[in-house]
Amino acid sequence: MRTLGYYSTIARLAPAGLARGMARRVQGVARQALYKRRERLDEPRLLEAFGVSRAEELAGRVLSARSGAAWCEVDQRASVLEALAALPGAEARALARARAALRGEYDVFGTTVCFGENQPVDWSRDPVSGFRYPVLPVEQLRLERPGVDPKYPWVLGRLDCLVALGQGYWVERDAAGRSTFARAFVTRTLDFLQANPVGQGVHWTCGMEVALRAANLAQALVMFADAPEARRPEFLVPVLESLAEHTAWVEAHLEDKGAVPNNHLVSNYVGLLVVGLLFPELPEAPRQVALAAAGLRTQMVAQVHAEGTSFEGSVPYHRLAVELFTLAWVVARGTGTDLGARYATRLRRMYAASRAWCSEKGLAPQIGDNDSGRVFPFQERDSRDQGYLAPLGAALFEDASLAQGPFPDEAAWLLGLPGLERFRVLKPAGPAPSVSFPAGGFHVLRGAGAVVTVSAGAQGQGGVGGHSHNDKLSFELHLHGRPVIVDPGTGTYTRDAAVRNAFRSTAAHNTLEVDGEEQAPLDAARLFALPETARARVQVFQPGAELERLTVRHDGYRALASPVGVERTFLLDKRERALGVTDALVGVGLHAVTGRIHLPDREARRRTAKPEELARAMRVPGAPREFEALGVELGPAEAPEAVVLFAAGLEPRLEPSRYSPGYGLEVPSQVVVFRVRVAPPASLRWVVVFN
Repeated sequence: MRTLGYYSTIARLAPAGLARGMARRVQGVARQALYKRRERLDEPRLLEAFGVSRAEELAGRVLSARSGAAWCEVDQRASVLEALAALPGAEARALARARAALRGEYDVFGTTVCFGENQPVDWSRDPVSGFRYPVLPVEQLRLERPGVDPKYPWVLGRLDCLVALGQGYWVERDAAGRSTFARAFVTRTLDFLQANPVGQGVHWTCGMEVALRAANLAQALVMFADAPEARRPEFLVPVLESLAEHTAWVEAHLEDKGAVPNNHLVSNYVGLLVVGLLFPELPEAPRQVALAAAGLRTQMVAQVHAEGTSFEGSVPYHRLAVELFTLAWVVARGTGTDLGARYATRLRRMYAASRAWCSEKGLAPQIGDNDSGRVFPFQERDSRDQGYLAPLGAALFEDASLAQGPFPDEAAWLLGLPGLERFRVLKPAGPAPSVSFPAGGFHVLRGAGAVVTVSAGAQGQGGVGGHSHNDKLSFELHLHGRPVIVDPGTGTYTRDAAVRNAFRSTAAHNTLEVDGEEQAPLDAARLFALPETARARVQVFQPGAELERLTVRHDGYRALASPVGVERTFLLDKRERALGVTDALVGVGLHAVTGRIHLPDREARRRTAKPEELARAMRVPGAPREFEALGVELGPAEAPEAVVLFAAGLEPRLEPSRYSPGYGLEVPSQVVVFRVRVAPPASLRWVVVFN
């Protein structure tokens, strides 16, 4: 889709948003002009702002006798430590993160890099390609280069390593060990500030990254408030000046210029809010807090549907949004700032939505993009893990309907002992029910150890596409907590445009491909655009005690020379422990149809169906009367989990594929493929029989 066509589509989908985006671009130019003319915060102005006459008095004013109950305040340490002590292994996990940070060791999307203790960090290097971004003014910096990915250095530049060091400082009982973490905090902070001057280099190219770095630096500084190493004026003065520079930069470069602002703008506001609330004496803090609070209230309504799903069109990005809005809520509440009842209501529903699609092991489906993004720097987690969110929400809102699973480390850090006590008195929630989220486009069938999550809804970000894929009518199947049929994931963003588009193509999903065409056109030049042409929606959603039915359809192939409509029915039969799938094609002409079922590994094989499996499959309502001789067994040969049986005429093949369980990760896998030529009206049927 060329530029004119792209903007024509955006104008059709969100004409008011496009106009507002143009107005915001004009405002952004004005903000940046004011930023360039502003007076920088030097030491005399800093001292005046904090009401002291000498730099030596600054620590007493900034770090001593702090008011408020934000999670990172030293006064909260005893409460947090008591909560951590009640969680098996929590203190050890915190110390492990802290010691890795001490060693200068980072896990960058599965690539481990280690710079060594007390050694400078190569902040601007992409460890995969080896390319090092030059430290140039951002307007002179070419960010996107073939084979290079700025997200890798951005991971380092978020400085969540400083919070990890703070975790060690809080948990470590030995005085010498605590001092070691404090010295590392000072050294690592100054190393970054000196290596990355304001407005220069890769770490100033994205307002989201600047904002989240500022939030992490501010929270870590408060964690070290009673450390002598952090109270020295030669450290405290440049750090406070840097926080002021970070927030000024974010405010001048708010990421609100698109037709539909997204999670980047929320991150901008979170950074402004956290820094301003923790250090309200900074000259611009009161105004920035007011700006951020108003912006967050607005974006909560704009970016979170009333049902509780994120508007990003991505389940993994829902996790990122929950963490963003939660961090703002927790810090605001701890410092006496009210974000409002509507904000709280939608945040609570976000937790409920996450619980709805998680398996028993807490894994969520990979519908839409997964860039492994997080905001809480407290515990390492699988990119697909959302199981910690429901119990965190239960403790945060005292909501028994969310009380599923153990109290997580994140809740201990953010809510301390009061959060643990609130959680302990809640009656554990019953099994999550089946649920349909029509606005978000996610629909969940549950029962007999199965969780089926289906994608059928509008493209994300108000129809712009953003983090959506060509996955309409696709699904994931988790059995007893393990992903068995999967969405292959994301792979990468800008490092390789071909890989990016391959992972978001129709062929990369568990849905039908007709005549080799895409459900919606992919533009190689616009890696975050996907026009709303499929118009996927729900026709029937019928939960039940024994049978659950979901019928969904899309119009992505109505534009073919011989138009075709596709309707898919899922029937979860809990009595037979089986999932029946029927694809109905309505239209004209003769069409080449390819169906795919993507697997997370190479643990699959073709084999003859057992009589008992055939009998169970045939008892599923709407199942075919005759099956192919060979089905496909899923899972290890010694402990198979399911077998997929196909109607006669749908001969399955196993082909090599790739699975990306997190950003930048790819592992060998397989895909089950069947190919037929049909003249609609026609139906294609297959059944998954599981153990």
